[in-house]
Amino acid sequence: MKRRSSPPRLFLRFFRWYCSPKLVNHIEGDLVELYNERLNERGKVRADAKFIIDVLLLCRPGIIRPVEGHTSVNTYGMLKSYFKVGWRTMLRSKAYSLINIGGLAAGMTVTILIGLWIWDELSFNKNFVNYDRVAQVWQFVTFDVEKSSYNSLPIPLSEELRSSYPDFERVSMSSYTQEVILGIPDKKLTRFGSYVETDFTEMMSLNMLTGSRRGLDDMHSIMLSKTLAKDLFGGEDPMNRMITLNENTSVKVTGIFEDYPHNSSFSDVTFLAPWELYTRMNGYAGQSIHAWDENSWQIFVQLREGSDFKTVSDMIRDIRMKLDNPPGYKPEFFLHPMSKWHLYSDFKNGVNTGGLITYVWLFGMIGVFVLVLACINFMNLATARSEKRAKEVGLRKSVGSVRSQLIAQFLCESWLTVFLSFVISIVLVQLVLPFFNEIAAKQVEILWTNPWFWLMGLLFLVITGLLAGSYPALYLSSFIPVKVLKGTFAPGRLASLPRKILVVVQFTVSITLMIGIVVVFRQIDFARNRPVGYNHSGLIEIGLNTPHLRHHFDALRNDLLNSGAIAEIGGSNISITSDYGGTTNISWKGKVPDTQPLLMSNKGTHEFGTTVGWKVIDGRDFSRDLVTDTTAMILNEAAASLMGFEDPKGEVVTTGGKEYTIIGVVGDFIKESPFTPVKPSFFTLSYKDMN
Repeated sequence: MKRRSSPPRLFLRFFRWYCSPKLVNHIEGDLVELYNERLNERGKVRADAKFIIDVLLLCRPGIIRPVEGHTSVNTYGMLKSYFKVGWRTMLRSKAYSLINIGGLAAGMTVTILIGLWIWDELSFNKNFVNYDRVAQVWQFVTFDVEKSSYNSLPIPLSEELRSSYPDFERVSMSSYTQEVILGIPDKKLTRFGSYVETDFTEMMSLNMLTGSRRGLDDMHSIMLSKTLAKDLFGGEDPMNRMITLNENTSVKVTGIFEDYPHNSSFSDVTFLAPWELYTRMNGYAGQSIHAWDENSWQIFVQLREGSDFKTVSDMIRDIRMKLDNPPGYKPEFFLHPMSKWHLYSDFKNGVNTGGLITYVWLFGMIGVFVLVLACINFMNLATARSEKRAKEVGLRKSVGSVRSQLIAQFLCESWLTVFLSFVISIVLVQLVLPFFNEIAAKQVEILWTNPWFWLMGLLFLVITGLLAGSYPALYLSSFIPVKVLKGTFAPGRLASLPRKILVVVQFTVSITLMIGIVVVFRQIDFARNRPVGYNHSGLIEIGLNTPHLRHHFDALRNDLLNSGAIAEIGGSNISITSDYGGTTNISWKGKVPDTQPLLMSNKGTHEFGTTVGWKVIDGRDFSRDLVTDTTAMILNEAAASLMGFEDPKGEVVTTGGKEYTIIGVVGDFIKESPFTPVKPSFFTLSYKDMN
């Protein structure tokens, strides 16, 4: 039995409103008949959708009803006339046109640049085929009261996920991206890369140019990015060539892959090497293969079709707490989807609080404000010149022009201005992009081949033209012709009120933006000039990537000091601007039972503190003259406050099963964000851990 139903009423009314009375009955009958056929064949949702599309497509010249007795208001000649008049008006008032078009072009340029930046941020990582099913495993840990979040995980977790949870299609361990020296007989380069398991290449949809994604099956293999392969081998074929890693391990090139895009979490990865090789080369990783409480690596996973991130997160949350000897920091594992890596990476007490998405919204609002300012400027200039257009409007009305035609004319002039401004803004954007990319640390380009860019550009033109031209068009078309032609026309007492309001809005937005700029600048200036706890003037940091440097540190130090160019040199296991290697395996006299505070472990040489210029505020620095300093410890102020000693000197702290005696306290270092509290840290001596 055939179903009968009414088409969407709103669009049926819209059709009856715009369609010519001579055609409405014929076309409506066909539309309804076609709608009923689709209703029976495809269902109501699809029939409604097709009906709406048909109504919109029929809204074109030749079908639209004539306005106010005119046979046609959609002719090519009339539109041509509108734009011709607009063009002549611009040429007659060159200064006015220059200010108007220039102001709009400047506003559009800023808005387009911000729009391209936002597009780049929102499209982050979307180059991956499995974008919707890939996640990184994170964990919440509770050191004191509040939960903290980390993407550092233990190695055994990967095998547990792979073997016990069928929702995972692929699982891969990964090192953090690290700097490595790659060498061939006549060349050495320092580049960043990662050590991963084989599943990683399939999971991250590696685009292979040569070789296959299974190129890491051999432990002594390596896959290079296209750029790195060219840098190392030039125009020669790199396949099956031998490369040394950090001058002590030889690997064979088994594949070349396309560079990851700049707006990707792996943009700095130029090579991939096997995870098995990493555990052989890195003694700490090799010893931690079965250690559930050594959290120093990353795990990436890909879910099977139909699996849900939240459901699987609930399943894996308490894996560690169900095993023997659960740790006091109570780890809770969860999946952080790839779609949230870049813009939603901030957590507060176990809840995702956003991240860079805040800046996307902020800059989006700024872009809208700037465009609105440009449009208000256009409106004010147009209405300020209203007296010069008054006679033109009066004459047009006296010979038969209706208000709708005048509105159409002024809107066409507005769109002409907007179009010219848009063309100029595209040129300006192209010229400014290199400078903009340098400031924003991006590689943004105009999306010439992207249909969405041109669709947005078209909407941009239409909306901006309406926004900028609507008030002038309505205001100018409202003039009374008799008064205008007699010369008795005078704007009413309230005629200038809208323009005054627009001026107030314009200045309010401008002042607000300027205040915001000043506040942000002062905040950045404060962060940049805030005391950091060490002397960064003349301080140079060099990675010790080769065993030759690490094993001959004293000889290197002496040679550099003898050169006369170096004041002092020290070594450390971590960068001066980084904080990792935290431990909860630490105790001292008076520690509150059942608490698990996290302290950052820093290992270095005797001269580390002197080199960076830290400030010893109590006790003394490490000394080569005292053999006992191999078991000495220095605290920062945050750690000394946490431990609660009245006089920390001489107190004993136990960490990693070894006792250390506190010999001094140094001022806090600002290592990472200057907007977050300094983490409690301790410093000990170690020459073997230097890098």
